[in-house]
Amino acid sequence: MHMTLKHTIAGLAIIASLLFFGCNSDKSNKKQSTTQRKSQKAATPIFNADSAYQYIATQVNFGPRVPNTEEHAACATYLANELKRFGADVIVQEADVVAFDGTVLKAKNIIGQYNLDKPKRVMLCAHWDTRPFADYDKDASKHNTPIDGANDGASGVGVLLEIARQINQAQPNIGIDIIFFDAEDYGQPIHLNLAPKEDTWCLGSQYWGKNPHTPNYRAKYGILLDMVGAPDAYFFKEQHSMSYQPDLVNHIWDIAHNLGYGYHFKKEAGGWITDDHVYVTNLRNFPCIDIIQYNPEARHGFGDYWHTHDDTMDNINKNTLKAVGQTVLEVIYREN
Repeated sequence: MHMTLKHTIAGLAIIASLLFFGCNSDKSNKKQSTTQRKSQKAATPIFNADSAYQYIATQVNFGPRVPNTEEHAACATYLANELKRFGADVIVQEADVVAFDGTVLKAKNIIGQYNLDKPKRVMLCAHWDTRPFADYDKDASKHNTPIDGANDGASGVGVLLEIARQINQAQPNIGIDIIFFDAEDYGQPIHLNLAPKEDTWCLGSQYWGKNPHTPNYRAKYGILLDMVGAPDAYFFKEQHSMSYQPDLVNHIWDIAHNLGYGYHFKKEAGGWITDDHVYVTNLRNFPCIDIIQYNPEARHGFGDYWHTHDDTMDNINKNTLKAVGQTVLEVIYREN
């Protein structure tokens, strides 16, 4: 009796112990599974360069997208509709901005928002307007005529439209705001020999920086794309960007190299370029970095086509679009 009772008690103790550890193990596994789910990054989509190329061609086919023109208005409608088609919550921010010569420009910043419930946000941006002057064209008779702006304007927008299409199919773990800034390229032309005036460029981003689409808008960081389609384009580390957030720049360039795009993304210092990212950073107080073609051997720092009538679809290369687009997708889909 004594021996039987002892073994019974021991058996019950073992069963209780197994149940206890079993329950704890189950809780631990559930906790671990939940942690894994939270930390698991969304799979990065494959960037389609053919698709981006077509978005660029469509913009160019409207003609020069200079503010206050029919071509500009038509393209604005197209861009807003494409973002809507790709599932974005779209805001068209209309603004009257004053150009260097006193012209009032009817500007439109076009904003597409994804995952509005996510407080952690990343902003992707590009300018969509084109230069009203060809002030660096070799033919002086063309200096006062607008350019196609296939690379300078349309390329960044085309890449972001393809990214929007991919986001619509597979959401990242964060909120994304895509902004197409207007009136970036209406700055003082060199051929008029005017007295220098501050802040004549990037009028759309200046307006947005002071009047964001969401009160007190702030993102973890922003990435600006400008002139990202030319053959053999090199993207050096732009120096304003490095002063704002060097770790972010290095992170993006490392990702590009890991993906095999080191040919385009040079781990060398570039120039100090006044672009939309400067106004975003200074006015909204979060870092925005610039992925922009840079040519240290050119007197103006850019490609030979820059601000000339050579800025056509001939300057758009699908391999370059792929390098930039896939890199940016990888950056945002690694975020948790």
